[in-house]
Amino acid sequence: MNPAASGPGQWLVRTARGLVAAGRRRSSAFSELWRRSLQLRVVVSTLALGSAVIFVLGMVLQNQITERLLATKEEAAIAQTRIAVQIAERELGGTSPFDPIRDRLNSALNKLTSSSPDQSGAGSAGAFEPVLVNDAPYIAPSDVRAAGPYESIPQSLRDFLLNTSNRTVSQIYTVDRNGERVTYLIVGVTVATANTAVQLYMLFPLAAEQRTIGVVQSTLVVGGLVLLLLLAGITNLVTRQVVLPVRRAARAAERFADGELGERMVVAGEDDVARLAESYNEMAASIERQIRQLEDFGQLQRRFTSDVSHELRTPLTTVRMAADVLHASRAQFPAGLARSTELLVDELDRFESLLGDLLEISRLDAGVEELIAEHADLRAIARRAVESVRVIARNAGSEIVLDLPEGDAIAEVESRRVERILRNLLANAIDHGEGKPVELRMVLDENAVAVTVRDHGVGLRTGEADLVFNRFWRADPSRNRHTGGTGLGLAISLEDARLHGGGLDAWGEPGEGACFRLTLPRNQGVQYEDSPLPLLPLDARPMTQPAPLPISVPEEVYP
Repeated sequence: MNPAASGPGQWLVRTARGLVAAGRRRSSAFSELWRRSLQLRVVVSTLALGSAVIFVLGMVLQNQITERLLATKEEAAIAQTRIAVQIAERELGGTSPFDPIRDRLNSALNKLTSSSPDQSGAGSAGAFEPVLVNDAPYIAPSDVRAAGPYESIPQSLRDFLLNTSNRTVSQIYTVDRNGERVTYLIVGVTVATANTAVQLYMLFPLAAEQRTIGVVQSTLVVGGLVLLLLLAGITNLVTRQVVLPVRRAARAAERFADGELGERMVVAGEDDVARLAESYNEMAASIERQIRQLEDFGQLQRRFTSDVSHELRTPLTTVRMAADVLHASRAQFPAGLARSTELLVDELDRFESLLGDLLEISRLDAGVEELIAEHADLRAIARRAVESVRVIARNAGSEIVLDLPEGDAIAEVESRRVERILRNLLANAIDHGEGKPVELRMVLDENAVAVTVRDHGVGLRTGEADLVFNRFWRADPSRNRHTGGTGLGLAISLEDARLHGGGLDAWGEPGEGACFRLTLPRNQGVQYEDSPLPLLPLDARPMTQPAPLPISVPEEVYP
């Protein structure tokens, strides 16, 4: 390919693409403005409807004025033609029948022309040009049949006048005169003479009427444009008076939603807008009172939970010491008493875990928890979480399958919290896995790292995926738990994920198991767009929908 030849073509292609892109951007910007601006929609709609009304009204006025002008012109032209007929009849009747037709017609034409004040002929209908035509069949072909601009008379009008009983006919006709098109109102009439059959045609130029119609058209156009501009200004002013209070109300509502509970609208006057402002202020005040009450109640509840948890630690320590003594001496007790001692120690462990979770959730609710993040390898954190639940997994008969990246999975996280999240997810999967394998998979990209914990147990019913993170919620309260959880693990895990700037979501189907996905940013303060792992498990995805990531071989299996 010749570079010199391809250069202009490529430039044209780039220019066309740039124009198309610019057009799309402007179209998108206008569409966005059209959707967001009520004032613009009202003004444009009013202009569109106003333009249609003005156009129809202008057409009606123009047609009425044109018809009235032409009707007046035609009446005056017919009256002027009747006077001309009388003159032509007298002139043609006074000539000798033996005179040549040329002389008789020219004599009558000169009389018609000289009967007006100027040479072109003028009367009440304005200037005219007379034409006398003799269509007698006995006239010799070499003789003159007409006097005047005979070629300006259309043949259809001549035939109609000869074949009709009416003595007067009219037609508007346009002819070429010296390279210019001239429009005439032609009035034809039969001149009654004893010597020969003659038709008189009077050509009245419509230049003055055309100029009048042009002035009317330009006046209607200019007046319509001025009216549209005034209509746009009035509509914009009226709409602005309505839209501005609505915009102020929207801004006040936005600031109120952002936490500025003291935000109120200014009440001016007693109209509908003022009543709207009063109603909004009353609503805002009511909501503020309720929010304050809820905040006070929530703070009181958190303080009560924290205080109770702290106060229970002292008697719990005493009971724990006594239980440990009894548990150490359980071999000396009867079988029933020894078993009661073991149950006492287990329930004390669960009670201690519950107190710890209550303290943790109260600190999270109070917003006093701080993230102490550092760069850590999430693979090591995942292995520690697996080790912490290995005993309960063995007791439940479930094996844990790990699918971890080959390289380092470094992310800026707080290891303690991430390990707690994974431990809670694994424990929950073991509890509901019905002895089937539990799969933990980890995938990372440049901005985020995702971990899924998948079980093949009872699954979740419709709507339960949004409830699993509620505090103390259980899908089936009658099921036996292997971990002795407190009911706060998933709620705390969700708060820990949010504290990292990530997310935790769930999927489940009855009989298909459940899948929990944890997504964390690799660097704090850097947002991620999509999770590296899909929430829907690969083995539950329909065959028609391709899997976004290939299935890898499990790295480790924990029996």
